[in-house]
Amino acid sequence: MSETPEVRPPLHNSSAPRDKEPVGLDKLMKWQEERMERRLRGEYESAVLHLSEVINDNMKTPVNISAVRVEGATHTRKSFLAGVIEPAVSSSSAPGATTLEDVLHTTRRISYGLQKTDIFSAVSASLEPPQSGLASPQVGDVDLVFKTKERGRWYVSTATEVGNSEGTASASARIRNVFGGAETFEANMSLGTKTKRAFRATLTTPLTPEMKSFAEIAAYGLEKDLTTYASCTEALRGVRGVLRTGVPSRGAHEIAYEAVIRHVAGLSPTASISMREAAGTTTKSALSHTFLFDTRDDKIAATRGVYAKLLTEVAGGPSKQGVGLGLGGDARHLKVEGEGQVSRALGASGVALSLSARGGLLWGLGEKGTTLFSDRFQLGGPTSVRSFKVNGLGPRDGDDSVGGELYYSAGVSMVSNIPTKSHWPVKTHAWINAGRLEGIDQSRTLKDSIAQALGRPSISAGVGLIYRFDPIRVEVNFGVPLAAARSDGMRRGVQVGMGLEFM
Repeated sequence: MSETPEVRPPLHNSSAPRDKEPVGLDKLMKWQEERMERRLRGEYESAVLHLSEVINDNMKTPVNISAVRVEGATHTRKSFLAGVIEPAVSSSSAPGATTLEDVLHTTRRISYGLQKTDIFSAVSASLEPPQSGLASPQVGDVDLVFKTKERGRWYVSTATEVGNSEGTASASARIRNVFGGAETFEANMSLGTKTKRAFRATLTTPLTPEMKSFAEIAAYGLEKDLTTYASCTEALRGVRGVLRTGVPSRGAHEIAYEAVIRHVAGLSPTASISMREAAGTTTKSALSHTFLFDTRDDKIAATRGVYAKLLTEVAGGPSKQGVGLGLGGDARHLKVEGEGQVSRALGASGVALSLSARGGLLWGLGEKGTTLFSDRFQLGGPTSVRSFKVNGLGPRDGDDSVGGELYYSAGVSMVSNIPTKSHWPVKTHAWINAGRLEGIDQSRTLKDSIAQALGRPSISAGVGLIYRFDPIRVEVNFGVPLAAARSDGMRRGVQVGMGLEFM
């Protein structure tokens, strides 16, 4: 006679002792979730391992790409997609000799090319049976299918911005993939404290399927208030065309042509004779080349890397010596401007040393070698040579800074974390700055002008705090001028600076 089975109560402990099933409903539910998660994770890892083994065992299996299809690209031109796809397909092995490994590499290259266009928010690839009647899955023919999702084409935003010692309120609009070839149209309007009104419209288009070269055409207009240092306002209206290639980490080049009309007006009653002579309308037609190299790990507070930038610009027609390109316009000059920075971390203590330098030369190509106020350099302020007033260095006429044709500035800064607060966006730093802005008398040699500028630097030193407020940097410094010319505008004590680039 069989024994009567033991009757057990509901929710009894049915697990093996090794499962360590807890007591209590809350703990039991949590335990069950963790147990299921471990099981699913194990099944997923097993499936991935099995798939990897299958792929590795069939890497040399002959496979031919019958067709490449991109689904979901409703607003993108087929000719543009073909330009992205064909180089990746042609770089694989010759037809009839491709393997699964070649097809997977081709898939990766095409997927990377599609993502690099910045048209799609999602790109996924799959191998599917061929749709063509001339292809056959039995002989290894497959279709390479990319399922994509295009990004939104329209974008509108408003913002309040602070940068380079200026505050602005702006409205922006952007249209992505305008003509179906990864073109971008952007328009921006802003009102600000120094740049009273500004407008800019830009159309950018790629020139190569690899997205390494771009063309850009822009129209802009702005009105700047210069009364704080030059007793005037300045309005600009211009167009600019740019060809851009390369990436900053390896070296980027930019060739640009700019045509602009400048109008200096709004003179204050106390404006100097120099500013009154500069008032009026001038035109500038210039061709420029810019080289940029940047390997810094952080553009705001770098701890390693190198930054270098070199600008060369020629404006106007040829001089009597034959220098110039015959571009027309009132401005006739050769301008060269460069800047660089080297940053290094000092051990693992959170301290970094940064060395920066800038310099520029504006050489007039007119008969008397004169230059225009709108083209001259300005120097001084919390983002360049600290403890001096904004644009307070260089030649002056009364209270007005009229700018100069030769300048240099250099600085060394030691940045450190707040003790025990290395994760804070606030850093401390100590700095020394030096710089000089001079006018050029072409009756003297350029060597003499450079030697004179180098022999009489304006120097300042101080300490302060740096606050990372991406994408800008805010500094609160206490500094003092150590050496200055009689005409320099000094700023002893506390000085606040906000901007994108600092000395």
